[in-house]
Amino acid sequence: MLNKLFQTKPVLDSGTSEWIFDTFVWAIENFELNVFKQDTQLILPDNNFYPGNVSSVHQMAQSIFDLTLKYAGMEKWPIRLVDPQNYQQQPLARINFSHAIRGKSFQLEEESVQQTLIEITYNPNQINQPQDLIASFAQTFAAILINQSGCLPPGGKDNFSQAADLLACFMGFGVMFANTAYQFKGGCGSCYNPHANRQVALAELDVLYCLALFSVLKSIPVKQVLPHLKSHLKKSFKQAHKEILAKVKLSPQPALLAVLN
Repeated sequence: MLNKLFQTKPVLDSGTSEWIFDTFVWAIENFELNVFKQDTQLILPDNNFYPGNVSSVHQMAQSIFDLTLKYAGMEKWPIRLVDPQNYQQQPLARINFSHAIRGKSFQLEEESVQQTLIEITYNPNQINQPQDLIASFAQTFAAILINQSGCLPPGGKDNFSQAADLLACFMGFGVMFANTAYQFKGGCGSCYNPHANRQVALAELDVLYCLALFSVLKSIPVKQVLPHLKSHLKKSFKQAHKEILAKVKLSPQPALLAVLN
């Protein structure tokens, strides 16, 4: 009885944590394990990852777009950023690629090179909230990857949006996703702009758990992540990291073992 009394409550319920583990395995199996192991970084909201000065809203959006596309391993994809005033939504063009779906080995099939272009735009309200803008781009890129791969996540179409958020975390953007999953509405009225917030599919703790799993699989120490998280997230992140570290060591999943070996 005393042992149960002092046990720490898990960060997430078992069903949610199992879905996150299963969906990470799906991401490992379908979105380039080698890219994850060799090239994927923990992308942080600082000048090391997003440097430079710009003179206009669109230049800033373009700079963030280009860097986020690069960090996602999709810089060879035919994706173009369009100013919101000139953007017209079109059906998603079908990409035919000859090898890897992302990373240095990605290559369009010859007949697709000239005739395929994916255009996306941005929310100009997010210019003053760059973490939301980065997360929104990463979310869009992840959704494009899932659509083009044709590989549905665990739970199928009903979990598409949640899987896109998780895949963005898998690509290294978990800090931005955790920091922007919940927007505090208190304080002065001018400090909160609901139009600048990104669309959220995974809840704050779910995203934090994804970030912790990413950090464990990439052997990123807790102390490297904590300074970049909002203060109220730090305790839960440390707990999730500890919990996941124990689970991964006992995991029978070959895909997780392939990451760690």
